[in-house]
Amino acid sequence: MKFFCKQLLLLMVLSFAVTPLYAAPKLDSQSLKVKKWATECRNEVTEQLELLLTSGQLNVAQLFDTFYIPTPNTYPQKYQTQYDVIADGVIQPIIDKYQAYDKKVLAVFIVDANGYAPTHNSKYSKPLTGFKYVDIKISRTKRIFNDKAGLLSARNTKPYLAQEFKTDAGNRTMNDMSVPITIQGRHWGAVRVVYKK
Repeated sequence: MKFFCKQLLLLMVLSFAVTPLYAAPKLDSQSLKVKKWATECRNEVTEQLELLLTSGQLNVAQLFDTFYIPTPNTYPQKYQTQYDVIADGVIQPIIDKYQAYDKKVLAVFIVDANGYAPTHNSKYSKPLTGFKYVDIKISRTKRIFNDKAGLLSARNTKPYLAQEFKTDAGNRTMNDMSVPITIQGRHWGAVRVVYKK
């Protein structure tokens, strides 16, 4: 029993040691502004998603739908869910407003807990051209961002997560601020803000 307790304690210490830092102790002034905007955006998005539920336009099962239906002949690969079209109409104006706050804010979008982005800024929701190097930059909506940074953002339940990551659109290093979205007491995903310092 004593051996088991020691092993358990060691495992707990090791897991704590490799847990990513979810909130840097000190954020620079730009990151503090972005955190404030991300939180305000999250509050508006949450309110609209809750309204979709209370109005009957969506039910909880639809909003938490993770049956991603691949859209044929799309690169980057896009997916549809039971709620993505509604999200475009209701959520996109909110995230576009926050994306326009500052020229250093490059993108504001929502992702579910698996990194699926049902809607993105208008700027990044252009029709596919068939040229993959163009499309990866201008048509980023309805994709699953399940890279390491994407999943950390999507699954974070702390008040915020600030991190750097390399984009797949030009391999540039960007800053990412994410705040979790909770719907009816259940973690849904996050608002992600990509920005320059």
